Amino acid sequence: MMGRCFSSIPSSNPSELNKFQTITGLQHLAEARRFKAWFLDQFGVLHDGKQPYPGFTDPKDLSVGLQFVSMRDDPWFAGLGRSCIHMTWSDRGAISLEGLGLQVVDNVEEAEFVLAHGTEALGLSSGDALPMKLEELDKILGQCADKKIPMVVANPDFVTVEARALRVMPGTLAATYEKLGGEVKWMGKPGESPVITNSKGANIAGISSAFVTCGIHANELGLDKFGETADDSSVSSLATKYDAYPTYVLPSFTW
Repeated sequence: MMGRCFSSIPSSNPSELNKFQTITGLQHLAEARRFKAWFLDQFGVLHDGKQPYPGFTDPKDLSVGLQFVSMRDDPWFAGLGRSCIHMTWSDRGAISLEGLGLQVVDNVEEAEFVLAHGTEALGLSSGDALPMKLEELDKILGQCADKKIPMVVANPDFVTVEARALRVMPGTLAATYEKLGGEVKWMGKPGESPVITNSKGANIAGISSAFVTCGIHANELGLDKFGETADDSSVSSLATKYDAYPTYVLPSFTW
């Protein structure tokens, strides 16, 4: 799927999804006053996975998955237990589950569900994280699948940008879990949750989207630096490749 965009309301005409307009910044969209709400992604839009892009302060991680796990308003989430296997980050920093009423366990037999936040470590009850290779996490997923416990994937991206390199994301774990026969609740694009943050998700929902080209597809588009404009033909080829069609294309999320 084609990622790194923000989506806006109202809906687009489906017949025009394969056409996009290249713009230089947000001013064109903001001053048109066509949209009542905007949904915004972070990775590849506000920051490169290491530091904010020019014009932004340090963005904080806001996980819709954590909100659902905490609030339990949705019937599916209400049926989850409280003990979980937590797959998180290591060098990027483990994600804290403090205040959510969850018990992090490292023994699959004690777990009631899997919470996938990262692909580098296994969360411990102490709040620390035990670094693990992807293959080691896959082995734990196999044990969880055998137990038939559900997984919540808080970030369904398969890869993300990190200082122009690509890093494996929790969506990869979720895909593996489904292949093992496990049940996965995908939180985000292009699923049924309230956050739709990429072009494919926007197409499915029938709403407009803007593709910020400085993110995970920058290398594919032949872009060398922040703010560089992608060639229209390259964007068209990329859209066809991923069957994901943005309404607007802009080089960076700037005015």
